[in-house]
Amino acid sequence: MRLFFHTISARKKLVFLLAVLVLPGGCSRHKSPRYLYGSNCGICHHGGEGMAGSVPPLSGRIDRIAATPEGRVYLASVLMNGVSGPIRAAGVPYRAEMPLFRYLSDEEAATILSWLSQQGETKPAPTITREDIAAARAHRISAGDVADMRAKLDLKHPLP
Repeated sequence: MRLFFHTISARKKLVFLLAVLVLPGGCSRHKSPRYLYGSNCGICHHGGEGMAGSVPPLSGRIDRIAATPEGRVYLASVLMNGVSGPIRAAGVPYRAEMPLFRYLSDEEAATILSWLSQQGETKPAPTITREDIAAARAHRISAGDVADMRAKLDLKHPLP
């Protein structure tokens, strides 16, 4: 490495160092929806199929939940506040213990939920907005209250 730096001009060294330091950060600023999902939700939910009896599937469900305003509020609340308690998803009972994801920006959280919605069969797919996420972030509730919100929503609009 030392020989390399002795053979190039100071200007080229500076350009090289700036490229090494700046470009990787610049490239990572825009993360694809798939990347955001994989590095946050995919750790437990995998490709969207979940883990039978342990982690509920997301595939084919998020678009249907997001079809109503109350459903979008619930989904945003899940990401911002977590969920804890018994739930049923795709007809299977789960003991939900999902952490909150408040470290995500409003844009990142909306991107993940909208991308998941687009993976479903509802066309056009419902969109979860930054404003939906910001409202859920501002309305801090317990993870248990999110499970209660889900139960009430399920009575009004049966959830998949």
